[in-house]
Amino acid sequence: MSTTVLISGASSGFGALTARALADAGHIVYAGMRDLNGRNTPAASDAKQYATEHNVDLRPVELDISSDESSRQAVNTVVSETGRLDVLVHNAGHMVTGPAEAFTPEQLADLYDTNVVGTQRLNRAALPQMRGQQDGLMVWVGSSSTRGGTPPYLAPYFAAKAAMDALAQSYALEVARFGIETTIVVPGAFTHGTNHFAHSGKPADTDIVSAYETKYAGLMEQVSQKLAELEPSWADVAEVAKEIVTVVGTEKGRRPFRVHIDPSDDGAAVVNGVADRVRAELLRRIDLDDLLHPVA
Repeated sequence: MSTTVLISGASSGFGALTARALADAGHIVYAGMRDLNGRNTPAASDAKQYATEHNVDLRPVELDISSDESSRQAVNTVVSETGRLDVLVHNAGHMVTGPAEAFTPEQLADLYDTNVVGTQRLNRAALPQMRGQQDGLMVWVGSSSTRGGTPPYLAPYFAAKAAMDALAQSYALEVARFGIETTIVVPGAFTHGTNHFAHSGKPADTDIVSAYETKYAGLMEQVSQKLAELEPSWADVAEVAKEIVTVVGTEKGRRPFRVHIDPSDDGAAVVNGVADRVRAELLRRIDLDDLLHPVA
């Protein structure tokens, strides 16, 4: 049976790939992207063309997760056109690279707004509909950096993704009794096939950057190069989209809480496995283990 899906950050990268893959699987997919009539006009046109050429239901929708009103309007559009919202995919995000000290507090606040607070805006817009349905699925696209090996010069991004992961874990428990499931998808450091590194933000305090260059000259280039060398030749970012399609298509109550897609194997799967077992055990000890699975 087809489901209705809303994806944030679907103009490129994981989001665009996932939107197309879900549409190919027969779902009604709303590809959320900001500024449809401006910077993302080409991306919206590409999505419409894909829908026509492949005879699938893929619909670009205006969605700026930095805006409460835009988030509400996107959800309202989905519900008014289809009558429901079955799956919400939190994919929008932004990466920055550079020495942590060189980022201004305002830059960190902006990064958290995109990677963390934006999910809250979208949840507040979407969850009333899902709670009313007593059914739904929330998919959070995280990062292996939250618990895997973490190289330097990526600290603000890692911290923001870790905050999003923590938020997702708590939300999973708080919506379970409304029949809403949660899956956290954990991609590794894919260095090809996305624009994460190419479009990463830079620190505003160039004087601090210069100071770090005296001790860490060329470090970001080294990190990028070595991460690329760790990535197997067969690594394919499209696997992230395929895993999300699998999760959406899995029977309710049997979906995994966390899925890793990390060809370079930075250790996150091991650490997350332990942490998730500890989490489940605590819930059992305080008689809240029913929250580990949504009400059917």
